[in-house]
Amino acid sequence: MKGKVYLIGAGPGDYKLITMRGLEYLQQAEVVVYDRLADNRLLAYAPENAEMIYVGKASANHTMKQEDINQLLVDKALEGKTVVRLKGGDPFVFGRGGEEALLLVENDVPFEIVPGISSSIAVPAYAGIPVTHRGIAASFAVVTGHEDPTKTNSSIYWQNLAKATDTLVFLMGVENLPYITKQLVEIGRSADTPAAVIRWGTKPEQRTLVTTLGNAAEDVKKHGIKPPAIFLVGHVATLREKLAWFDTRPLFGQTVLVTRAREQASALTAQLESLGAACIEAPSIKIEAPSDGYAGIDAAISTLDTYEWVIFTSVNGVKHFFARMKEAGKDSRALAGIRICAIGSKTAEEVAKHGLIADIVPAEFRAEGIVEAMKEYVSEGTKILLARAKEARNVLPEELTKRGALVTIAEAYRTVVASTNGDELADMLREGKVDWVTFTSSSTVTNLVSLLGEGGADLIRQTKVACIGPITAATCAQYDIKPTVMADEYTISGLVQKIEAYYHA
Repeated sequence: MKGKVYLIGAGPGDYKLITMRGLEYLQQAEVVVYDRLADNRLLAYAPENAEMIYVGKASANHTMKQEDINQLLVDKALEGKTVVRLKGGDPFVFGRGGEEALLLVENDVPFEIVPGISSSIAVPAYAGIPVTHRGIAASFAVVTGHEDPTKTNSSIYWQNLAKATDTLVFLMGVENLPYITKQLVEIGRSADTPAAVIRWGTKPEQRTLVTTLGNAAEDVKKHGIKPPAIFLVGHVATLREKLAWFDTRPLFGQTVLVTRAREQASALTAQLESLGAACIEAPSIKIEAPSDGYAGIDAAISTLDTYEWVIFTSVNGVKHFFARMKEAGKDSRALAGIRICAIGSKTAEEVAKHGLIADIVPAEFRAEGIVEAMKEYVSEGTKILLARAKEARNVLPEELTKRGALVTIAEAYRTVVASTNGDELADMLREGKVDWVTFTSSSTVTNLVSLLGEGGADLIRQTKVACIGPITAATCAQYDIKPTVMADEYTISGLVQKIEAYYHA
């Protein structure tokens, strides 16, 4: 039985610009054939057991010839596989998708085309340059910049192209820029025509050079701009001065190392990226079941009606507690008559997802805040269940016990060192490729230092460090790491706000 091939445009660079249809098919893939311009974060949406085949092509550096890629798609489909061909931009705009589709037709392999957002319009838009604009440009043309300048007969109609179209967009044309600009000027396009060169458009690494047609080649050489980049010629380039938006955001150009557990990193990454930062998700911790299993928390849940209070100190604690409740055949009704204390607004929100409102949410989001908030509710013999991580501090149970409470500590989960490549992270820090390191718990600090190996703390000290709160900062101090900023409100939003405020200051 034959499989099917989906030729999907992954968009111009920003992985979130893929279409809903493209994402839907990617999530069903058995084989993913992807190229250099498809953001690797897209690959996370494919099934874990999908076969990943990289066929990336850079100028003069082809991992696999186009003819071999075409045949690969056919071969995998004939094995009965669902194949996704993930291509940068749009498959049919200089993406050679037509060649791939034709060989599929020849071999009677079913396929679908999923258009993608072309870099020819998206990249200028992210640079604040509309390719058409009322009163300035009523037409635009998209041209390959890859044509060999030594060819005797050009396939580009330069004479008509230069004079008949308001805006010209050359894709992949940086290396041929002297030839392109020479052709346009010789056939009558003014050397003073505004122009722009945009590298890595729509990505945090985006760089835009506004120039003129006559100066473009020299300016690109002067500023060291390399592929991938587009070259735009036309008076619309002047609009960037007023319409620039993407690379004017407060954290644009900053690279941030996100050390949260993988399943939680996206929340921090999303907030940082919305402010223009480039994020490297390199979890230093991984959330797992307690080393001795769930016996402790399961025992507590089985006698839940004997407790007066349940205290949650983290979102993870809430998630694992209710997961074990479900495993025991119970739900929120089992907490009837029991009061709940949640440390922090996010923990309280997680509790609310189960139809419960926390009775106490301390103003200070740490153990000391809980002790202060609960002092009037705790007396001799008050029974309290504390669902928390194995590695948590003992301040809370010790202080509550001093007040006469009977505290049961139920380990809901544990944090362990993640399998992140520490050597690779160390190289990035050593080479100055990271501007910020974020720490959202004490365990992210200790585990990152461990991952980096000998001299890890020294490498971290070379960057700016953002801590979520004083407990995490105190752990940093154990390694002589001084935080650049610390959140006023001990939440992810508070952490991001503090980083942003650093630049406003």
